[in-house]
Amino acid sequence: MTTRQGLPRSTPLDSAPLHTGTGVPSDATYLPSTGDHVLWGRLPCATDRAVLSVEPGEEVVVDTISHEGILEDQGRDPRAFFEPHGVDVLDDAVALAASGYARTFGVDGPHVVTGPIEVRGARPGDLLAMTLVDAQQRVPYGVVSNRHGRGALPGEYPLDGDVFSVFARAEGDTGVMTYGPQDERTVRFPLAPFLGIMGVAVAGDERPHTVPPGAHGGNLDINLLTAGATLYLPVQVAGALAYVGDPHFAQGGGEVALTAMEASLRATVRLDVVPREEAVAQFGELVGPLARTREYLVPTGLDPDLDVATQNCVRAAIGLLQARYGMDPRHAYAYLSAATDFDISQVVDVVKGVHARIRLADFA
Repeated sequence: MTTRQGLPRSTPLDSAPLHTGTGVPSDATYLPSTGDHVLWGRLPCATDRAVLSVEPGEEVVVDTISHEGILEDQGRDPRAFFEPHGVDVLDDAVALAASGYARTFGVDGPHVVTGPIEVRGARPGDLLAMTLVDAQQRVPYGVVSNRHGRGALPGEYPLDGDVFSVFARAEGDTGVMTYGPQDERTVRFPLAPFLGIMGVAVAGDERPHTVPPGAHGGNLDINLLTAGATLYLPVQVAGALAYVGDPHFAQGGGEVALTAMEASLRATVRLDVVPREEAVAQFGELVGPLARTREYLVPTGLDPDLDVATQNCVRAAIGLLQARYGMDPRHAYAYLSAATDFDISQVVDVVKGVHARIRLADFA
C-alpha cells in the first residue's frame, strides 16, 4: 500500500489492540504513554524535565492516547464510554482516566501529549525536523465530537446538550460511520492517519494550553503530515523537548465540527536537528512551522483571524521561495497565485491555520 506521496503508509490494525509494550520491537527506542510520560491539557516548557533523551537522527516509537472517551463530559471512564460499542479499550487510557491526574476541565486543554524528548545538541536558532516514519493503529475505532458550542458553527451545534460524539470503525484503510434512526445507513471514507500535535517546548516556565497552535507547533492539525512527511520547527530551548499527541485516523481540511476521527496511534518519529546556518540556507528565517512531503513544501500561517492567517501563510511562502529558489518577491507572489493551493488546516483551535502546497516538481 502507498500513499499519494508514494511512501509507505500507516499500518492498519489486524490483531488485538496495541496495549503498552505490545508488539514493540525489542531493539526500538520506545516511549509508552504511561502517566509519568504524558501531559494532559498542557504542553511542555523550558522548565520541564525530559522523559527521554536521544541523539539527532534517532527514531523513537511513541504511544499516543486519544482524548476522546476519557474526558470529563464523556464520564472520564473509557470502559463505560465504549462499552455500548463492544470494543477493547487501551490500558494506558484507562489508567490515565482513573489516575486522578490534576487538571481543570474547561480550563486546561483536552489533549494528551507524550514527552518531552530531549534531542541532544539542539539549540535555539536551529530547526528540529520531526519525521513521521510510521503511524500504527492501536485500536480499530475512533470518535468525532462536537462540544460546548465550539467548531465552525458555535451556537448552532451541538443541536442539544453539551457534547455530541460519533463512533466510527476502522476497517483497514477505510473509516466506517453509521447514521440514521437505527444506524441503518453507512458512509465510508479513506483513512490517512497523522499526529495533530507535534511540537517543541516554549521558552519560559509557563506551560501553554494544548488547543491553540503557534511557532512551537502544537495543535497544528495539518492533515498532510501523514507517514513520510516532516515538520520543521524553530527550536526555542536547549534540547528542543519534543512531544507528540492528538492522534487522528482521518481529518478533512478545516476540522469543522471541532474534532476529526480521533483515535490512538503508535507513531515512529525520527528527530533530526538542522543547524541554524543550514536552516537559513534551505528555508530562510523561519518564524513558524514548515512542513515537507515528497510532493510539497508546506509553509504555514496562523492567527485567530482566518484572513490574517492566510496573509501570514502567503508571506511565509514568498519568503521561502526567495530563500530556497532565489525568486524575487514579485515573481514569487505571481507564481503562488498561478500554481499553489492554500488550504485551511483547521478553524476550530482558537488560532486558525492555513497551509500552502508548493509543488517541489515545479522547481526540479
